[in-house]
Amino acid sequence: RTCDQLRCTACDFRVSLFNDYIWDQSCDYLFFRNNMPELSKLRAKMIKKKGARAYACQCSWRSVDELTDLQTEQQLRWVCGKH
Repeated sequence: RTCDQLRCTACDFRVSLFNDYIWDQSCDYLFFRNNMPELSKLRAKMIKKKGARAYACQCSWRSVDELTDLQTEQQLRWVCGKH
């Protein structure tokens, strides 16, 4: 379970999450910088995977398919955006 109001303190963008998807390995910084938050553009690099979740802001992205503590990843600057 994760907060659904995550916000990135690096780019000041809301973190989007997509259930049952992972990001293609060809994703890079410019892809997210140019296409967030437009789902129609993001779909180009989304891969369907049941039980997984894809996260992204404008400067960082992660695919998670098993229980993962995102707080241990120091390069991520994602915090609860308050409910």
